[in-house]
Amino acid sequence: MNLLFEDPVFASRMLTLLTLSVHAIYATIGVGFPLFIMIAHWLGIKKNDDHYILMARRWTRGYLVTVAVGVVTGTIIGLQLSLLWPNFMELAGNIIALPLFMEVFAFFFEAIFLGIYYYTWDRFDDQRKHFLLLIPVALGAGASALFITIVNSFMNTPQGFNLINGQLTDANPFLAMFTLAMPTKVSHVLATAYMTVAFMLAAIGAYRLIKGSNHVYHKKALHMTMKAGLIFSVAAALIGDFSGKYLAVYQPEKLAAAEWHFKTEEGAPLVLYGVLDENENVKYAIEIPFALSILAHGNPTSEVIGLDQFPEEEIPPLMVHYFFDIMVTIGVFMLVLSLTYWIGTKRGWSFVSANWFRWIIVLGGPLSFLAIEAGWWMTEVGRQPWILRGIMTVDQAATTSDYVGVMFILFALLYLILVIGTAVVLRRMFHKNPIESEIERYKEKQAGEVK
Repeated sequence: MNLLFEDPVFASRMLTLLTLSVHAIYATIGVGFPLFIMIAHWLGIKKNDDHYILMARRWTRGYLVTVAVGVVTGTIIGLQLSLLWPNFMELAGNIIALPLFMEVFAFFFEAIFLGIYYYTWDRFDDQRKHFLLLIPVALGAGASALFITIVNSFMNTPQGFNLINGQLTDANPFLAMFTLAMPTKVSHVLATAYMTVAFMLAAIGAYRLIKGSNHVYHKKALHMTMKAGLIFSVAAALIGDFSGKYLAVYQPEKLAAAEWHFKTEEGAPLVLYGVLDENENVKYAIEIPFALSILAHGNPTSEVIGLDQFPEEEIPPLMVHYFFDIMVTIGVFMLVLSLTYWIGTKRGWSFVSANWFRWIIVLGGPLSFLAIEAGWWMTEVGRQPWILRGIMTVDQAATTSDYVGVMFILFALLYLILVIGTAVVLRRMFHKNPIESEIERYKEKQAGEVK
């Protein structure tokens, strides 16, 4: 705690970590949710099924709450970039200003059409026309993820400028946006956001079924989101493989730190789990022979660069290995869980409808968010000591203010209020308006219109 108030660099790191960890929750929901609102609305139109139409409406209602809080946390990130990392913004601000502006534009584009979609619900007689309003919402959410991830990609593989005497010149923001890191990072962010939201919605449906609401609405929601979760789990795994191959070539120190690969060698094994002793010897780990060479280069005998090839001061913190393990373990678990559910429903296995299995699905919701957090921790911590890889370190970029520790406490209290407030509002919103009551009102309204 003393370090938090005495070392502005450490305090800036901790505050940024806290802000990104909180924002990752709302940002993931913000990116993934519109797609599932679209799917539900489209299924309602295709199958002429009011349950899916109401599913889209209820999900939109909850989504609006998270969007409002996401605005706050996103704005704070922009503020903290200037306050906590002034030297970085002075150096790179001319380049990252464009994607940051485009991210804000994409968000407002999404928010405008989201508001129109929700508040004109009863103004459309044809649900197909109303559905069209969701297209810009989903495009805006995806574009928002694209542009903010472009900023992160630039920090990992900076390009599009010349550096002369410590000054950034000949800046080309468009070239800087399309870095080598961008394709795998953007696609992985999108796939994991869709996967996480799918399992979050599946967890809600499974929980309502466990608690005795045996309504077909929840069964349809569970079935649809678990199938979507399987699709995006497979996509995330495939893109993760491409990400590993990218790291092996362009950020080998991050891959080596994540895998505890200390010595350059051919036919490198993949190290899972384990702990390090004081001499950096790996204990209690599971080693899969040749697997790291396959992950890195697609060849079991290929050479994988180890940490022995880098100066000690440029080696990322070795804790990133734990983040990697958490991310991969949960990802594989959710893929197996959703695959089991899909096969079980196809073959009529009774246990997929048992409460104990549904409790596992409920657990999968928060676990998926933990995997998202671990992935971002690995990405950001694994880039250390650089804030702009190969050009500027975190220590060089940070503020020298003595008040960052106080800011950490204040923002921690703010985030606590926001997270608790979000949970309370959402719980009351849906607890006082269960699906059974809403369906009855919807049917009564339709009957009145027919008369």
